[in-house]
Amino acid sequence: CNAISYIGADHLFIDVDRDTMGLSPAKMEEYLSANAEIRDDGAYLKKTNRRIAACVPMHSFGQALRIKELTQLCERYKIPLVEDAAESLGTTVDGKHTGTFGLLGVYSFNGNKTVTCGGGGAIVTDNEALAKKAKHLTTQAKVPHRWEFVHDAIGYNYRLPNINAALACAQMEQLEVFIADKRETTAAYREFFTKMGVPFVSELPGVRSNCWLFPLLLNDRKERDEFLTYTNDNGVMTRPAWKLMNQLEMFKDAMKGDLGNAEWLDDRLVNIPSSARMKKTK
Repeated sequence: CNAISYIGADHLFIDVDRDTMGLSPAKMEEYLSANAEIRDDGAYLKKTNRRIAACVPMHSFGQALRIKELTQLCERYKIPLVEDAAESLGTTVDGKHTGTFGLLGVYSFNGNKTVTCGGGGAIVTDNEALAKKAKHLTTQAKVPHRWEFVHDAIGYNYRLPNINAALACAQMEQLEVFIADKRETTAAYREFFTKMGVPFVSELPGVRSNCWLFPLLLNDRKERDEFLTYTNDNGVMTRPAWKLMNQLEMFKDAMKGDLGNAEWLDDRLVNIPSSARMKKTK
């Protein structure tokens, strides 16, 4: 949401699916069919006559949303798809990595992610022109020259330092080890909570989740808050999902569809400890 604000665009919030916690293709199609029209250069909102610049879905907590259906919908409406795979590095849909379905994809190497080098991230694309433009803008839009300092656009100092990049490369070599460990932990959690009758968010058929976080679904907000209070009072850090963006002060006036599923999840979802267990090796 901040990135959208940085470039002067407006937000349009569309609901999620309960089982993926990610942007719902069905809800998006419902909104577009009622509020948008397709023109030669893209999809426009009828009410504002403004073009929909991009669709930015996020794979929540490492679980893949219905990205194939969403990709097809965006293609039909001529909406560029920018895939936020910050939390889902290593998650695959029918063998294809999240972050590689859209025009662009982004990953995060923040300190709490599956692969980390302290901060930063990566942009991935198979569009060579966009790749060059992204690299140019992230290096302050500096035009190569032997000695002159010439900048031809408003750029950003978003380069990942070499030492962090080297650490990221080393971490990437261990990605499958990290994911296998987290999936093993997830299976143990699922078995435990299933016996207790507590629903545990699971991956869709054909999806292999990186199991970045482990979301539980409690009965209502009262039970959620009781669970959060009890666990944190007893030295176990658990957290709810982040506050819904449209409920934050800076986004409260943004356009939105019906967000019933997001609100339903907000009342129930809790994430439990999810760090990888580093096994001893000989």
